[in-house]
Amino acid sequence: MPFDRSIKIAPSILSADFADFGREIAAIEAQGADWVHVDVMDGHFVPNLTFGPPLVRAIRKHVTTFMDVHLMIAPVDPFVEAFAEAGADLICAHVEAGPHIHRTLQAIRATGCKAGVALNPGTPAAVVEPLLDHCDMVLVMTVNPGFGGQNFIHSGIGKIRTIRAMIGDRPVHVQVDGGVTPETAPLVARAGADVLVAGSAVFRGGSVETPGPYGENIRAIRAAAEGTYV
Repeated sequence: MPFDRSIKIAPSILSADFADFGREIAAIEAQGADWVHVDVMDGHFVPNLTFGPPLVRAIRKHVTTFMDVHLMIAPVDPFVEAFAEAGADLICAHVEAGPHIHRTLQAIRATGCKAGVALNPGTPAAVVEPLLDHCDMVLVMTVNPGFGGQNFIHSGIGKIRTIRAMIGDRPVHVQVDGGVTPETAPLVARAGADVLVAGSAVFRGGSVETPGPYGENIRAIRAAAEGTYV
């Protein structure tokens, strides 16, 4: 996928109907989703347990856009190849999840996937500066990872701005995940984020039988972000 800094909306399937992922993915893509965001949690690095490589493999055939797999697991390295083989387009690992993040990013890129690095709300922006030539995306968490539907942590806005300035003209996306709504989207877009993950804010009010609200929600977030994006 060619690199550009236009606003991209990445609905998190953590908020979808787990019993109907195939149709849920088809619905959000038809309604305007740019990426499909898959939250992988291990019950160890974060206090929740979600999906593994078999689920990613099962939904891959339904994804026609771009599948972004966010690994909230520790350790990461032993599972990189499995998620790549399952069909991830981008694999994102947390800088807090292990002692050798350069090695992790190299392992991800070696599979042919794009590589992302994620930062928890309490991790300073400076941590990613040595990594920017080794990754394709920086993910700024604006909630503590582990559950959907949490409130936005506003200190993340300054972190996004700092990271975007560090990136300069490198082809590196800035993704934001946590509490993204039409109210917070302009704040993160103005700071420099170009990939906005939203779960409950996208899936609220709709279903695979009545997907119209998905589109309304996606368009509302996009319009809010693009209205102030610079």
